[in-house]
Amino acid sequence: MTRLQSEILRLYLTPDQEGIAAGPGGRVRAMVLELAGPTSWAALSKVWQGVQADLDLPAPAIAVSGMHGHQLWFSLREPVPVAQATAFLAALRTRYLGGVARERIAIAQPARVPPVEAAPRHWAAFLAPDLASLFDDEPWLDLPPSDDAQANLLSQLQSMKPEDFRRASERLLPLAEARTGDTSVAEGLEPRRFLLQVMNDSSVELHLRIAAAKALLPYFEGEHRP
Repeated sequence: MTRLQSEILRLYLTPDQEGIAAGPGGRVRAMVLELAGPTSWAALSKVWQGVQADLDLPAPAIAVSGMHGHQLWFSLREPVPVAQATAFLAALRTRYLGGVARERIAIAQPARVPPVEAAPRHWAAFLAPDLASLFDDEPWLDLPPSDDAQANLLSQLQSMKPEDFRRASERLLPLAEARTGDTSVAEGLEPRRFLLQVMNDSSVELHLRIAAAKALLPYFEGEHRP
């Protein structure tokens, strides 16, 4: 195993996964928020800075997608359900990207971790923070990046601890509700609120919305038990 592969495994993969697609039970360690379009880093940098300053979370990795824009790669020490990861990203979008058109924002589960050739001579790759703005017009590398350089960038990152992810999620939820006006769910059901937000969010990929709907079933089944 190369040094880069070791860093990717440390940050983003579960032991039973060859890639980052949801493993058994629909759980992931990688959460990716992507912003497409011109000057994408200027807007997405607010998320990168905010999660550190406001939520006391480790800095996510910064990447160019190789096609449309910039990405933030969040790492979790312990896997969480796909729907919960998606809801977390949706809450970040509400807090920090509320003025950005929804069609520019992608909450998805990429098939592979950078570096990868997304299109001919369009490489997705991780970036140092001070270089991110240089790729606003062309969010890709023309040549494959050095594996050692990519490993060096990832080696400086840390995964979110479970308690930190839970704390940040709880802090994000009330603000997301205040900004969207969603107060229709009873108090004390924070996970359900998150899942409802994802299920009803048309900007989230369909398979993730379906995952949220499945995760909601136990809540509704409990309500209809005699």
